[in-house]
Amino acid sequence: MKDGPMKNRPTRSAGSGHDTADMPEIRDWSGAKRGLFYRPIKRQLTLRLDADVVAWFRGQAKDGSGYQTRINRALRDHIAKRRRKSA
Repeated sequence: MKDGPMKNRPTRSAGSGHDTADMPEIRDWSGAKRGLFYRPIKRQLTLRLDADVVAWFRGQAKDGSGYQTRINRALRDHIAKRRRKSA
C-alpha cells in the first residue's frame, strides 16, 4: 500500500495512459510564459567588453540590473541568425 503524498495519485493501467479526468482543459494559453522552467547551465568566465557596449546594455535595464542577461540574449540571437544563414 502506498503511503505519504503519493497514496492518492491515480495509477496507470495498461493501454489507458494517464488519468486526466479531474484536470481542467486549458484552451487559453495567452498568460503562459515561455521558458519559465528552462534553466541553461551557466559558466562563469571573465570577458572583456568595450565600456560603451556595457554602458549601453546597462542603460537598457532598470537600475542597471539584468544587463548580463541582455548581453547573453543578444549573443544567442546572433548565433541563431548565423545558424539560419548557414543552413
